[in-house]
Amino acid sequence: MKLNTPYRGFTLSYGAFQAYYKSYLLSSSSHTAISWIGTVQGWLLILIGVLSGPLFDLGYFRSMLLIGNFLVVLGIMMLSLSKQYWQVFLSQAVCMGLGAGLLYVPSLALIGIWFDKRRALAMGIVMSGIAVGGVSYILMFNRLVPTVGFPWTIRAMGFVSLTAAALSIPTLLSGSSIVVRPRKARKLFDKTALKDRLFLIYTCSTFFTFIGYIIPYFYIPTYAKDRLGMSESMALYTLVMSVGASFFGRLAAGILGHYLGSIFSWMLCALAGGILSLTWISIETSGTFIAFSVIWGFFSAGLVTLPSAAFAGICPDLSRLGTRLGMSMSVSSVATLIGAPIAGALVTTKSDGRTSYLGVQLWSGIFLLFAATWCCVLWVTAWKFLKAGWRV
Repeated sequence: MKLNTPYRGFTLSYGAFQAYYKSYLLSSSSHTAISWIGTVQGWLLILIGVLSGPLFDLGYFRSMLLIGNFLVVLGIMMLSLSKQYWQVFLSQAVCMGLGAGLLYVPSLALIGIWFDKRRALAMGIVMSGIAVGGVSYILMFNRLVPTVGFPWTIRAMGFVSLTAAALSIPTLLSGSSIVVRPRKARKLFDKTALKDRLFLIYTCSTFFTFIGYIIPYFYIPTYAKDRLGMSESMALYTLVMSVGASFFGRLAAGILGHYLGSIFSWMLCALAGGILSLTWISIETSGTFIAFSVIWGFFSAGLVTLPSAAFAGICPDLSRLGTRLGMSMSVSSVATLIGAPIAGALVTTKSDGRTSYLGVQLWSGIFLLFAATWCCVLWVTAWKFLKAGWRV
């Protein structure tokens, strides 16, 4: 069930690539240009994932599984040969993003088909596996680049992905007789959602969440190196600790959501994330920054897992849940696309030659506080109209 882990891990570990590209491979490119590579990859993963839902319903699971794995491995291998910006963009952003998009939604949909009583537990395990993939790739990157160079490091990652595909494809296909039977494909658009205030407030909440969420993961290594003078290795280990903490954060968010409600827990995580991003401004020592990175990874994990869980509670018709969630995710994917590049444009160089990340920190913190505010509105509105109690 960890089909999506290697590929989502690449998205979560992009901060390692951001730092390396800026220092070496794409040093002539701006922070914004380099950020576009990671955000386009994440955007395509979500957007293609939404569009692939009807294909899954129509019974094309096997084709999507094979094509998706092929595109991801191809993209990784082509990245190892890339030397110019457009080559990196096409291989890492476009090719890998398209392949991962074909795999992501079907891998989650299988959980709903194969699990009933323990579905939430299965979802938590699979989503936590993303952090495992992220940590694994960052450690490989950190250890191998200084010894064998960037091309062979990426090829090694490609072989890991190929191995994961070789192990998962036969396992998943062996039980695919259920999912290859065509079912009624869901619609991509439900116009009645545009008149549903809970849907509109939810979409605003996810948009502001995703526009600020990913930014620290992108800039933790570069901040550690440029501002705090950490070595490249230690800067990457700081990102490893942050991603590793998100593993436990995803599990904790599920428990918190169970007892306090998904929307209320989401609001708390967004508030904590916004405050942490703003406190980042005052951090000037390596030890404090490492502590910040770990705490950030733990609390930010809920910003990924809780929104999907919250949506099921506010959807008036579960037969339209997939369609409406896809519509909301399509809007939110735009936030994923533009958040980090805009933040990168706010990175400036002071008169003394030091790099200032104040714009990055404010961008992430302010938008996460906006997200917490919208979550509060969503919580109050759901409490009022659904009459389901405060734990919604």
